[in-house]
Amino acid sequence: MSAVGETEGSGAARAGPHASDTMADAARLKTANRRTGLLLFAIALVFFVGIIASRFIDNPLVSTGVVGGAVLLYLIVAIGRHLRP
Repeated sequence: MSAVGETEGSGAARAGPHASDTMADAARLKTANRRTGLLLFAIALVFFVGIIASRFIDNPLVSTGVVGGAVLLYLIVAIGRHLRP
């Protein structure tokens, strides 16, 4: 019996390792979600800034490059996200 009155077979002693695993998994998921959110935000930012910039630069090649680059970045993020374990 410990100083706080728990026995070895109590529920708190059994839940210890599993609870920390669950919290670690939740922290990893939260970090992964933030990373993905920031990447998608960066892609959207590049897209919209590029579209605005293409309005000032009268070259259709710039518009095509911006849209193509944003789509390419999105595909890299989407495919890379599913390739990770």
